[in-house]
Amino acid sequence: MSAIPANGWLSRVKSAMSKTRDSLAAPVNRVFGRGVFDDETWDELEEILIGADMGLTAATEIIDRIRRDALRHPPGDSGELKEMLQAAIAAEMIPAPILGKHDASLTVIFLVGVNGTGKTTTAGKLARRFADAGGTVVIAAADTFRAAAIEQVAVWADRTGAYLVKHKRGGDSAAVAYDAAAAAKARGADYLIIDTAGRLQTKAPLMEELKKVKGVLTRELPEAHLLSWLVMDATTGQNGLAQATAFAEKIGLDGLILTKLDGTAKGGIVVAVARATGLPVVMLGTGETEADLIDFDSNNFAAALLD
Repeated sequence: MSAIPANGWLSRVKSAMSKTRDSLAAPVNRVFGRGVFDDETWDELEEILIGADMGLTAATEIIDRIRRDALRHPPGDSGELKEMLQAAIAAEMIPAPILGKHDASLTVIFLVGVNGTGKTTTAGKLARRFADAGGTVVIAAADTFRAAAIEQVAVWADRTGAYLVKHKRGGDSAAVAYDAAAAAKARGADYLIIDTAGRLQTKAPLMEELKKVKGVLTRELPEAHLLSWLVMDATTGQNGLAQATAFAEKIGLDGLILTKLDGTAKGGIVVAVARATGLPVVMLGTGETEADLIDFDSNNFAAALLD
């Protein structure tokens, strides 16, 4: 898959994060513009970061880091200090792995999350992306509970040329995963995308169902590169931290996709979730179109937050 040029990436993220930049970049610039860097300045900056939903832990670590850096290497102007802040924000997030850098011929992407986060749409956008790059894609409609979920996946499969595996509504999602694994092997697919039913992280029976689906994938595709990704709505803010923590503990996660970034004024939640879970943010959803699912880059993201 071809990468989006850096300037194109920044343009998309800046546009999507206009609400966040209004609430974060402007007050940061105002504080830096005073040219006074004392205890009151650091406290004010920390409050600004917390207000952008970065969370107390991440905000404290970021401010402590730039204070130390500023003492060791006094900034010549506010622009240099801003660069220190960008670097400190980026350091809170571990780099995302490059998709496709592995030995397995088949990549399985297991999408989980609560209702309304955009899992099915994300599955379709991923299928479009992989197909455009020349990959053979199988999609499993393993959300057998939500009304019209199967039909929605079918539309995406038809649109992207992916092979669809589905059962009747109300069927066993693990059985769908089993048939999808067989179809991926038979077709020599490059990618298998598993869409799942939305559920609250507190619903034990539904979590057990996800474990069962993941167990089927592990058993039937032992040589595949299996990635379990949580799709999370960025507009949920700090409430999303509980979701991410629960799914990580109960299902096991390899990464995060944050959607609807264009709908929140508190995009700092990306930093908070990455810091709290220790998981990489692999992609961002920045809009409704098929192109609005982009690879995550921590350095460029930090720059977009403050530009």
